[in-house]
Amino acid sequence: MRYQPNSKNSSTISIQLVCAIVFILFTLPYLYFFQADMLAAAQHVLSGGQTSYSPIAGALIITLILLCVQRVVQRIAGLRKHSYALTYFPSMMLLTLLTSITLDGSTMYALGFRAWLMPLLLAVWVVAVLLARGLQGVEPAREPTGLMSRAMWFNMLQLSLFIILSVSMSNTHAVEHYRMKAETYLMKGDYRGALQVGQKSLESDDNLQMIRMYALARTDQLGENLFAYPVAGSSASMLPVEGLSKFMMYPVDSLYKFLGAKPRGAMTTHRYLELLQRRDSFARKPVADYELCGLLIDKQLDQFVSRLQTLYADSDSLIADRLPKHYREALILYTHQRLRPQIVYRNSVMDEDWKNLKDLEKQYTDSTERKGKVEELYRGTYWYYYEYE
Repeated sequence: MRYQPNSKNSSTISIQLVCAIVFILFTLPYLYFFQADMLAAAQHVLSGGQTSYSPIAGALIITLILLCVQRVVQRIAGLRKHSYALTYFPSMMLLTLLTSITLDGSTMYALGFRAWLMPLLLAVWVVAVLLARGLQGVEPAREPTGLMSRAMWFNMLQLSLFIILSVSMSNTHAVEHYRMKAETYLMKGDYRGALQVGQKSLESDDNLQMIRMYALARTDQLGENLFAYPVAGSSASMLPVEGLSKFMMYPVDSLYKFLGAKPRGAMTTHRYLELLQRRDSFARKPVADYELCGLLIDKQLDQFVSRLQTLYADSDSLIADRLPKHYREALILYTHQRLRPQIVYRNSVMDEDWKNLKDLEKQYTDSTERKGKVEELYRGTYWYYYEYE
């Protein structure tokens, strides 16, 4: 007697195996490469900073738990063949819930529209499962099996739709991801790594701005490269003093220790920096850079020049031309804009660049076109920030 394999079981096993492989190939990289920093922030907040998140262990454990949930759902629902992929929907919704973290200052888990959409989708899924179970009884007993079968591709279509739905409902806000990744680098003491996060993006916010300014100050680049990044907010948010910007994970006391003192009571950022200037602190240069860069952010050129002369009174930087790039750019701008400048600053290379900028602007009467052309050549300079942002 010849043994014939059960094609029904063979088809079901093939579908189960391929669905599991596709789910793992999506979930593991998605958690490890894209959502790891957001999950690290969530664990930090929920544990009160008592535990830390391991990206690789977290991705493996979460994926395993979601697979276990799928197996339980499959046993309860009893779906097979064309509707087997429906058993992955609850796991996908759990994944969405974990990765839909939205930051709000120093809090998270603001679900927004997901708060009503997810229960609605689960209700629709329950109806779909009931219909699928009813239709299983009328499915043909024999049909093609294997990777190219209709049942296989129908399941792949369902799983692909679930993946697209999960990603679209998750937090894909670029700035929030930049912020958490940059803070992760700060936690490791890798300030240059923090500066590389979102380096080519034109998006930013107050919190990311504060993180970048701190990393620039720690690497002594604040006056040199601040405007190489998009600047958001005003000088009031460049430090967490006024509560306009906050760290999610990084201990704020580390920043205050670097600058020299922790603020006592409510005060403005300007007042805090002013008080620090009166102290004999090892961090006097970073404090001075924060104050000067704050004035540049607010486009207070006259105050910048006045404070620059005070803060660099004991230095030969103005004479030796060793000032950071943005300070020199601000002085060139000031010299050319004021009829009676306090300082007449000359630099042959920068004076030529300034002349070329003015000549370029004269070539375009349309403001949008002019800004686009200037941006191509001068984005990253204080001149572009002052005139166009």
